[in-house]
Amino acid sequence: MSSQRLTVVVTRRLPEPVERRLAELFDVELRENDVPMTRAELIQAVKKADVLVPTLNDRIDAGLLAQAGDQLKLIANYGAGVDHIDVHTARQHGILVSNTPGVSADDTADMTMALILGVTRRLPEGLAIMQSGEWDGWSPTQLLGGRVAGRRLGILGLGRIGQAVARRAAAFGMQIHYHNRHRLRPEIEAALDAHYWESLDQMVARMDVISVNCPHTPSTFHLMNARRLKLMKPDAVIVNTSRGEVIDENALTRMLRAGEIAGAGLDVYEHGADINPRLRELPNVVALPHMASATVEGRIEMGEKVLLNIKTFDDGHRPPDQVVPGML
Repeated sequence: MSSQRLTVVVTRRLPEPVERRLAELFDVELRENDVPMTRAELIQAVKKADVLVPTLNDRIDAGLLAQAGDQLKLIANYGAGVDHIDVHTARQHGILVSNTPGVSADDTADMTMALILGVTRRLPEGLAIMQSGEWDGWSPTQLLGGRVAGRRLGILGLGRIGQAVARRAAAFGMQIHYHNRHRLRPEIEAALDAHYWESLDQMVARMDVISVNCPHTPSTFHLMNARRLKLMKPDAVIVNTSRGEVIDENALTRMLRAGEIAGAGLDVYEHGADINPRLRELPNVVALPHMASATVEGRIEMGEKVLLNIKTFDDGHRPPDQVVPGML
């Protein structure tokens, strides 16, 4: 065990129980306000920290890592995705990287189903009418949506979250289909009653709902590009609770505006908070502010994983959730 307490710098406000426990265990520098660090602040952080605790808003690239002090030995990311961290360069500098996998699968799957229902049942339009005060009573033909039971759901990425989505969708009577880089074991397919498509193009062309649940990697950037989006049926919808970069957002916007895709439910965006205003204003889009994993329980569990990774590292062992380049 270390003879002195680690210096830990946290880049954003975390749930109070997590911050309190960090302060008990380490010499921690907490964020006073809940805004992302500037580049200059990140540079100062990596120069003095033994452990940096960043979030997805922090760009930990080669340029930043080149300015890190020799004492920085662990980047304990608060979140599962690490596409904002140059893991390869960190490894070259002798810096370990850890994340918090598996915590938000159920929360994200819940929100995926909420988006599917929100788009197919036209919830935003109903809310807008009620908030405007213009609703004058029930009508047999008002805001007619579609029933989800019996629809084909194509899951792009049947990992932890994708499988949680499949279980929920099956309870709603949806048919489960999926595409992965590698087919799952037969017993997993059988448990989920999931049909595997080796060809993503063929799956996309036949689904009523597409759910994007794969991580953002160089191979998945714009996986749903303009050509592939055009394969979707005109009455199909697409939801994304994974990473915005997987979908070509401009192409999606054009097709939604033209009625070539029936609707979209989005919790993530290609350029972060810089959302295409034409996409934001569409009535057939349910747009949420990256809140799929935003539960009190989930955020605390993420913090507990960060604590465990740092404490295990401090005790001289490999962090249980270490990320290595070969995993990406």
